[in-house]
Amino acid sequence: MTTAAAKPDTQLLHLVFGGELDDVSSVTFRDLHKLDVVGFYPNYAEAYNAWLGKARETLDNAQMRYFIVHLHRLLDPSKPGS
Repeated sequence: MTTAAAKPDTQLLHLVFGGELDDVSSVTFRDLHKLDVVGFYPNYAEAYNAWLGKARETLDNAQMRYFIVHLHRLLDPSKPGS
C-alpha cells in the first residue's frame, strides 16, 4: 500500500537580480545589458539567502544593488497573501 506524497508548500515565486546603479539615490541602472539575474526562487527565504550572498559579494562596489521581486504578487494580485 502506498501513501500519497505530501503536498508541497504553496509556491510564492521570487526573482533576485541586481546591477550597477547610475545614482544610489534612485533605481536607474547604468547598463541594462549587464543586469545580473541571480535566479528564481519558490519562497522568500530562499530568495533572501541568494540576495544576501550576492549583496555580500559586491560589498566593495557602492553602486551595485541587488533586489528581490515578489513575482507571485505580479502574477496574481487578486489572491490573498499576494
